[in-house]
Amino acid sequence: MNETENLSNKELKALISLLEDDDAEVVDHVEGKIKSLGTHIIPYLEFEWEGSFNPTVQKRIEELVHSLQFQLLREKLEAWKEKEGEDLLEGMWLVNTYQYPDLEYADLKKQLEQIYYEAWLEFKTDAHPVDQVKVLNSVIFNKLKFGANTKNFHSPGNSMISVVLQTKKGNPVSLCIVYALVAQKLKLPIYGVNLPNLFVLTYKQGETQFYVNAFNRGLIFSRKEVDDYVANLKLTPKDQYYEPCTNIDIVVRVLRNLSIAHEKLGNTEKLEEIKSLIDILAGKAIDLD
Repeated sequence: MNETENLSNKELKALISLLEDDDAEVVDHVEGKIKSLGTHIIPYLEFEWEGSFNPTVQKRIEELVHSLQFQLLREKLEAWKEKEGEDLLEGMWLVNTYQYPDLEYADLKKQLEQIYYEAWLEFKTDAHPVDQVKVLNSVIFNKLKFGANTKNFHSPGNSMISVVLQTKKGNPVSLCIVYALVAQKLKLPIYGVNLPNLFVLTYKQGETQFYVNAFNRGLIFSRKEVDDYVANLKLTPKDQYYEPCTNIDIVVRVLRNLSIAHEKLGNTEKLEEIKSLIDILAGKAIDLD
């Protein structure tokens, strides 16, 4: 039996009422005690928040709920990493819950299945790979109107797949993720590529390989153009600039973008939290530097 089950509702209520105390030491002790009860106390804290008319208590409950939700996110991200990040959508959903903790994985899946269905209606399995990509481009960028969020390039929303699906605007990596998830459901061998300063996709099967820039409406380009891009940046070519990266690499890149977004907005309190999420995955990710 866990500690929460040993506490009655009355005892929990009494514990939460101590959050009103003016003594910082008492409040610290109470908050530590509540956190030790674990994440399953969150619904009870939310219930108490709704019934409170004390702004100080409400703020302290909000901070406790966030702390517990963040602990839960860290545990889930660790578990996702242990599964080698096999489900990219799950990884993106976990990142999303950092800002939208009530978001359901099933809701994201349903929205992506709708995009897949729109593409499937026009898709020809026996067409040339370039023509298949052109069909996907037509559906995603012309019919469904997905596009680059150039006005708010550094918005945290660009790292939240729920926001990208809702607004149909994103940054290079988030647009590539939506594109890749749909493409892979169509059985296309399309994967992310970790270029410096730009995230792109590659179609790679046997001897056939070319690249797709989802941030530029699915522009198709060749290895030679990757060579030129890397040369322009005065960088030494590396395999990672040409070859598919892992889902863990992708989610790390999303988290780094999210960190930059909050830094530009001055939300410094979020930077340490996001860094700790990156650290969970970093041992399994490519170093971009």
